[in-house]
Parts: sequence; C-alpha cells; structure tokens
Amino acid sequence: MVVLDDVGFGQLGSYGGLIDTPNIDRLADNGLRYNNFHTTALCSPTRSCLLTGRNHHSNAMAGITEISTGFPGYNGHIPHENGMVSEMLVEQGYNTYALGKWHLTPAEAGSAAGPYDQWPLGRGFNRFYGFLGGDTDQYTPTLVHDNHQTEPPTTPEEGYHLTEDIAQRTIQFIGDAKQVDPDKPFFTYFCPGACHAPHQVPKEWADKYAGKFDMGWDEAREQILEQQKKLGIVPENTDLSPHNPDVPHWDSLSEDEQRLYARMMEVFAGFLEHTDAQIGKVLDYLEELGELDNTLVMVVSDNGASAEGGPTGSVNENRFFNNVPESLEENLEAMDELGGPKYFNHYPWGWTWAGDTPFQRWKRETHRGGTSDPLVVSWPDGIDARGEIRSQFVHAIDLVPTILELVGIDAPDEIKGVTQSPIEGMSFAYSVEEPDAPERHTTQYFEMLGTRAIYHDGWRAVHPWPLGQVMTAEDLSTTTLEDSGWELYNLREDFSEAHDVAAENPEKVLELAQLWWTEAGKHNVLPLDGRGIQRLAEPRPQPGKARDRYVYYPGTQHVPENAAVRVLNRDHSITADITVPKGGVEGVLLAHGARSGGYSLYVKDNRLCYVHNYVGVEEYEIVAAEPLPEGEISVRMEFDATGEPNMSEGKGVPATVRLYYGDEQVGEGDIPTTIPNSMGLTAGLSCGRDAVNAVTDEYRDQTPFVFTGDITRVTVDVSGEPFVHHEAAMDQIMARE
Repeated sequence: MVVLDDVGFGQLGSYGGLIDTPNIDRLADNGLRYNNFHTTALCSPTRSCLLTGRNHHSNAMAGITEISTGFPGYNGHIPHENGMVSEMLVEQGYNTYALGKWHLTPAEAGSAAGPYDQWPLGRGFNRFYGFLGGDTDQYTPTLVHDNHQTEPPTTPEEGYHLTEDIAQRTIQFIGDAKQVDPDKPFFTYFCPGACHAPHQVPKEWADKYAGKFDMGWDEAREQILEQQKKLGIVPENTDLSPHNPDVPHWDSLSEDEQRLYARMMEVFAGFLEHTDAQIGKVLDYLEELGELDNTLVMVVSDNGASAEGGPTGSVNENRFFNNVPESLEENLEAMDELGGPKYFNHYPWGWTWAGDTPFQRWKRETHRGGTSDPLVVSWPDGIDARGEIRSQFVHAIDLVPTILELVGIDAPDEIKGVTQSPIEGMSFAYSVEEPDAPERHTTQYFEMLGTRAIYHDGWRAVHPWPLGQVMTAEDLSTTTLEDSGWELYNLREDFSEAHDVAAENPEKVLELAQLWWTEAGKHNVLPLDGRGIQRLAEPRPQPGKARDRYVYYPGTQHVPENAAVRVLNRDHSITADITVPKGGVEGVLLAHGARSGGYSLYVKDNRLCYVHNYVGVEEYEIVAAEPLPEGEISVRMEFDATGEPNMSEGKGVPATVRLYYGDEQVGEGDIPTTIPNSMGLTAGLSCGRDAVNAVTDEYRDQTPFVFTGDITRVTVDVSGEPFVHHEAAMDQIMARE
C-alpha cells in the first residue's frame, strides 16, 4: 500500500496531470484506476481508515492527532478493537513493514516515555522506519527506527533525501526476510512524506519543469481536464467546477507573482516525479526478486491537494500555523533556493485548486476537491484487466476488506485477546473483473473541521461550513432550504460537482441531510467542531503529571513538540547547571524548534546566548556581556512577557529577556514579538545539542552544536517565578566539601 501525501486527483500523469509519474503510470497500465475513490479530506483520519477499514470518527481520529479533543470521535486514540490490517496479516504469517509517515500516534505519546501501543510496532508492524508526526524536513528528518529515534545515515551536503532513504530501507526490509524465507508473504505500508510540505527536492528535478507552468493555474485546469477526458478518467460531459472565489485569476497577478508562483509549482512537480522514481526503485527490486507480478499494489493519496501555502505560497509552512503573512519580496529572494534545505516551502493555493481538477475546493473540506483522490490497483497474477478504469464508489474504509478478500483471509473476531468491532468498509473486489457491476458502497458520510457531506446512490449533498466556527443550537435548528447551507449534486450527470441543484430538489436535500445526521449518530461524529488553528492551540494531555517545572538531561532523545514544555506566551525561565572546563566552552544547552521557528539557549565564544527565531522571519538574540567563568555554575535565562499576544496578526507576546551567571545579571534585551501558537509539526526539544534542524543561523554550520562542557540538568520553569534548583544547589555544596 503506497500512500502519497497531499496529491490531488489531477496531479498524477495517469490521472491527466501535467507531472510525469511513469512508475505509478506503469502500475495503472498493468491494472486498474478508480475515478470515484474517496478519502476523509485529511491525512491522519484517512490513514486510520486505510489501515482499519473503519470510519475516522469510529477510530477517534476526526482530525490530525495534534487537534484532538476529549470527545469519543476526536481523542486521537485508535481503539484496539479496531484492528489494523497489519495486525490481521501478521497473525496469518506475514512480515509487516511500515515506512515513512505514520501520524497515527496520539500527539502526546510520541516521545521516549511512550506509551508505545499506538506506534507502528504496537499495531502489528514488525519493523518501522520513518517519522511519527505529520510532516518532516526531507533533508534533516526526525527519524524513528522501530521504537527509538535515529539519525539520518548521511547529510544534505552528502546528498541525503528522506524519500530515497525510505525506498532503500523498504528494499532492505523485504530483502532481509526474503533471503532467509523466500516464500513468506509480506505487507509493506510505504508512505513517503511527499508531497506534503516542505516541497523539497534536488534542484535538477525541479529544473526539468522550468517554464512548464508559466501558463498559470487557470489554463492548467483546462489542460488537465482535456487530458482527463482523453484518458477516460472523467466522463466526456464533465464541466470544470466554477472558479474558486478565493483564487485570483492568473492574469490578474503581477509578473513577479507569476514568476514566483510558477517556480513553486515547478518545485512541487519535481518533488512528485522524484517520489515516483523512488516508488519505481521498490517496484524494480520486486521485479528482480520475481515477486512483482504476484504482489498486490495499491497506490492512493490521503486527501486532496493542500491549500496550506495560503493565497501567496510560503517559504515556511509554520507561518501558516501561526497566522503570519508572507512577504512577496522576501519570497522572491528565496526563489532560487526553493526545494533546498533552507526553506520549508509550499505552493499557493491556486495550484492546489488546479491539482484537484476538475473539482472545487481542496484538502480539509468535504467537496470532492478535498475527498476525491487517485486509487491505482495492480496485481498482474491476480487481476486480468490491464489499463482499465472503474467508476464504482470506493472509500478509504474499503481497502482493508478488499485486501482480505483478494488474499483469502477472514477478518478476525479478536486480536491479542481484544474482541474486534465490525469492519465498516465494503470490499470492492467485485469490481475488479466486473467493470459494469453495480456499486455496493452506496452510502457514505463525510465530516472534516465542521464541513460535511453525504453520498447516497449517485447523489452528493455538501455543507461547507466557515472554518474557525463551532456549531451552535441556532445553527442546527434551521428548517428552510435557504438557511440550511446544503448544496446538492447529481454525480451521475455532474461528475465534477459543478452544478448545485439543491433549489430544484428540496426533498432530496432534506432526505440526504437527515441521512447525514443518522450516519453521524452512528459513528461518533458529534459534536461538530469547525475550529482549525484554535484546536491546534488547545491544551491536551501530556505525559506524566501536570507540572510547572520540566527537567531535561543531555544524552537523551529529543522530545516531540506535544510532549515538551510549552513556553509560548508565558513567563518562564531556563536554568542550566553546567561545568565549564579550562579554555572555555561552547554548544547548545537547550534547543526547541527548528529552522522554521523556535528558541535556543546556547554558549558561543564562551558567552551565554539566547535566540528566539520568530517563524523564520527574524532572529532575536541576546548575548551575555561577560565570558563564562570556569568551574561549576548555574546559568539562567528569564523571559518576562511585557504585553499581550495578537493571534489574529500572527504575533505572540513581546518580552524582555535577561541572562544570569548565578545571581549576577550579564545580559538583557527586548524581543518585539514571539511565536504565537506553534513551533511547527516538525519541532522538538533537545538538551545538550540541537538534535534535528538548527533553530538559528548562529551555529547552523556546526549543527548539532553539542555542548563541550558538562551538563548536569536543564530546568524549564513555567510557574512565573525565577527558579532555583535545590538539588543542583546541594550538588554544588557537596562538590565543595
């Protein structure tokens, strides 16, 4: 099972896209393409469906794990009674491998403290190599190997790229077992971070597409639809959905904007083709083993193309998570280095819209632009059809029962002593050899961040909801069609959801709206919650007891964002108990974040320094006026907020920062604004080094900038009071005895 990330319906070559994907296309030529496959419109929810065969709210995965809330459908903990296909197959003698993106572990459980039951090895996979979160830097990823963190085998300067790494690891995992037991079957869950942001790829791959998107997204949609009709992916009578009001017409943009946005799309295109090439390496290896023809391969994307780059694109996706606007001038300056290790870039949402051709809207919303995705199925020894298209309705929950039927395994009644819930998906194996067979999955609800939809017997009703709002009793009590907000589409006549026929069919609207509420009641969908960034910022469980003081130690694994101390928008202090050797010292005491934003307390030129990286826009540094004395000493940074945050403008609290050696103040400076909401999905906290992607340019060329003295402990105090570590004080007293 190959799961692409944020790849839209109209982006693969075999689906009419303008990007070369020869390896996925050869799978399509040797199998089937489904043009009516649906996801949940977001990654973690879809992935939970792909692996369990249950709906995302049944899996408690209404959104990504980072926006979990306490309601049953939303808490981010997939119940063990909803067994994964890996758990089913491993008990039938399969080797099971997961590689790349996981994003199904509760956000607070991704650290070395666990618990590990929702890590891949806790859900039936024998081996794992990838990253637990939603995205990661392709050049300096936060890698996990089985149940522990690991470092990339090479550096960006040596040519490292994550997608290439996981392809090679996939080959290694399969080969390790095949050389010992060549007849043992395997299940591989291959999930590159591509094409989620950051859009990062070696320059030569992007340069291949130089000039190919200069026509802009309006013309690109026309070209993609024409190609889709030629391929038979969409019916001949398909109309383009109406112009998206959020997207400017290409010809209304300035020359600079067109030049920048075209380059952003070139980088994305290179990223997707590069990913296709890595998939090809795995396919070639299976062919060398003589296993390719007898391997069932399913290729999907987890949701529609992503609009998280906003209207102007981004060189740092973390600005999106913090409501920080982009600067055209700054982004133009970055243009030649987009796709490289310096930027966490994403294209503007005009290309998102084009990537979802012929549909409207995009990821995170329940129009078909968010939920309709490619599905390629290839199994030459098991499927006679070659290069054919199937149009039966299929949903992400249908893959598990289809796999089980095709390989001849019954869903188990229990797994590891846990009684299993019914699988909610329906096998589409019937469609493999019967292209005109009536579809069997005839009803399916959708909900994502408050947006809703329902499919039933060829009709689809959609309720777009303004993101950022919570449903109220008044919203739910509307009784007229005009007030209800429901749109209606007859998909048998209108494949692309281009023509809203709600006004002509009020009874059908009422029927489907009522059906949606029925399905919602069955699957833990309620209460509806349309908040996005606000949900990301809400307090949620953390490992251990609630506390005001966090103690970190050198030589340990870095701590993922949701398990680390949260210092944003509050007074805090960082105290490091260290020993300075003769000749001075340098290195990181505590770093939290990445190039895209964060803070670091470190020593350079034997002076204590603090830097706050405001979402990659500006670095504010305070440096001690005096060098560190030799011997044992406690050094401290105090952060005092001097104003209120302004979340709507992407600004956290202003602050005054003071530096201390013992009780002596040695530095002070003001920070005009700080990160308001999130360090980013790839952020982590590390002690004694900057473990992943350096927070600051001040020591980037020395990463991980390991501290060269001794660190006893580093304590972060968020109680608002300066902190003296009594245990450290006692250690110092005893050392003098």
